[in-house]
Amino acid sequence: MIIVLRNSQISVSDSMNEKLKIKISIADRVYPLTIQPSQEEGLRKAAKKIEALIKQFEQSYAVRDKQDVLAMCALQFASQVEQKGIDKENINVEVEERLKLLNKLLQDKLS
Repeated sequence: MIIVLRNSQISVSDSMNEKLKIKISIADRVYPLTIQPSQEEGLRKAAKKIEALIKQFEQSYAVRDKQDVLAMCALQFASQVEQKGIDKENINVEVEERLKLLNKLLQDKLS
């Protein structure tokens, strides 16, 4: 919450509702965005990762069209998100199995 005193009047604004206007550059294009201030760091980091991946794909493959490079980037990032979900699911199953085993051991000892 921000309190501002102007001309003997108090103005109160909720900083959570205030928007920030930024420009993000991806693949030689500028995208103006209106965001929450808390989103800025994540968006700027994501744009940097996209730019780095674009550069990597352009150096590694003979790609002439930016759309192809952007599609490859989208596939790369989407597959990473999906893989993290799969990995998390596998970890959850493993943890659940270990907890069941631990619970059984405890019940056997207490019986």
